[in-house]
Amino acid sequence: MSDFEAPPLLSTPATHILESHKTPSSDLSRSNPSPEEIYLKYEIQRTIDEIKKSKWKRVALQFPDSMLPDAPAVFDALERRMQNKPTDGKYEETEAKTALESGAANLNISISHDVRFYILGDTSYGECCVDEIAAEHVNADAIVHYGRACLSPSARLPVLYVFTKQPLAVDHVVEAFKSAYPDRQQRIVLIADVIYANHLETIEGMLKSEQYTSVYRTDIVHNPSSPLPNRTVPASVLEHEESLQEWSLFYLSEPSQSLLLTLYSRISNIHIYPITSNAVEGSHKAFLTSAAVALRRRYALLMSVSTVPIFGILVNTLSVKNYVHIVELVKSQIAAAGKKSYLFVVGKINPAKVANFSEIGAWVVIGCWESSLIDSKDFWKPIVTPFELGLSLKKDDERIWTGEWSSDFQRLLDQSERQTNSNGETDEGIESVTVGEHNSEEENEEEESAPPEFDLRTGRYVANTKPTKVVIVKQPSDFQDKKQKDLSQSLIKRAKGEIAIIGGDVSPGAEYLRSKRTWKGLGSDFELESNEPHSQGAVLEEGRKGIARGYTNAHQPSKT
Repeated sequence: MSDFEAPPLLSTPATHILESHKTPSSDLSRSNPSPEEIYLKYEIQRTIDEIKKSKWKRVALQFPDSMLPDAPAVFDALERRMQNKPTDGKYEETEAKTALESGAANLNISISHDVRFYILGDTSYGECCVDEIAAEHVNADAIVHYGRACLSPSARLPVLYVFTKQPLAVDHVVEAFKSAYPDRQQRIVLIADVIYANHLETIEGMLKSEQYTSVYRTDIVHNPSSPLPNRTVPASVLEHEESLQEWSLFYLSEPSQSLLLTLYSRISNIHIYPITSNAVEGSHKAFLTSAAVALRRRYALLMSVSTVPIFGILVNTLSVKNYVHIVELVKSQIAAAGKKSYLFVVGKINPAKVANFSEIGAWVVIGCWESSLIDSKDFWKPIVTPFELGLSLKKDDERIWTGEWSSDFQRLLDQSERQTNSNGETDEGIESVTVGEHNSEEENEEEESAPPEFDLRTGRYVANTKPTKVVIVKQPSDFQDKKQKDLSQSLIKRAKGEIAIIGGDVSPGAEYLRSKRTWKGLGSDFELESNEPHSQGAVLEEGRKGIARGYTNAHQPSKT
């Protein structure tokens, strides 16, 4: 063996070393806030008062990812306040002295010492939604939700919302407002994201001093069905909702896409004041925003799914109060249109998850009113909201696009209740369909399916058959009982020239699995060739088990 002429290269060359960048001091100060900043930003005293008033014993603290670094400090502040322990820092002594002087000497008297707090991270769904699933894992009595929130009504647990108090350069906001609305008599609605809503009263006072006489400051309410979601509206709008089109809107921070489409379809014009990461300095300009292009894209999307025969229902929440009712409504609408639906319960939606089900032609998301709008450009199949599904399932001569857009479930449920017929139709399960019992003569007299038609929107032929219709031929009772017993124990019944059936019902998903899927499970890709009659697959063997420090093989004892 020849000797090495030079030592082997065991490290990266010096030219490949990346230069490190120092973190700005402002970022460090934000990641390590002082005790008084924690106390004020996260409203510690208000949280303590609500816990004592409601007598909660186990409280879950839900933080968004951006606030998780502050979670231990908030946890410690709450625990010390509840247990009446002294805390570090000069601010607490000053605050306690002020409380005594103001007559609040009994502020920490009769405090329960057995209250336990739990930090929730990595939420099951969106950060704006209350994570009741994670809270129930610790048997929590209530949830304290920090940061932005969609304010959807919760299903089971009481919720205390702490939006946190963020700094804002109100002088720059007023300058941007004056530049956007030079007319002092114009009717303007003033809205801010929930984390900046505490600054609206100050901004309103400054605008009145500038002779703005028709500015309406909104307050936060827990009502996504409001004409301005989760906000109060002017008195004239309460009487006539259409009069909201006469108002302009000034929005602090950037609204979600769902909220923007809703507001644009109901109000005259929208100016958005973007708040940068350095909110203390702020911007000096508000931008006129239009969502017309986004609305046209959504309408084109719902038109493209109008011919889809199989829908997938993605349940993206288990905490919104009315999610069960909207699921039933969506299922009944799809079944009434002669189409098939399958139900999927998912956490955070991503393209990889939904791409596993190639049978599905389009997806319907059941989530909170803010997170149910998902851009489909990264997904294999389009994703629509329940409101868009209702439009897409209508016939071409009945579908009228007025520019209205809504993502609130309660509005759809109220409309469905008003439109309910008196024929006693009920919502069935996801696999249930309208089943008709016909004899042989009735089956022969049934009208044949119309030939497929070419759809100019999708460039494909579309069949008008109803895959969910089931025809049951009458049989003697003993034969039918035996057949039903066999069907209940079988997963898929298939026969040459027939479509797949599950439990007596036609299943397009099973038919797709049988006829179109190339991979159907472990071993399905191994086929014996006629010229190799003795070839066979490998024998399954038991693999390793145990932990990394001592695996156990099938023929070898454990090593420790």
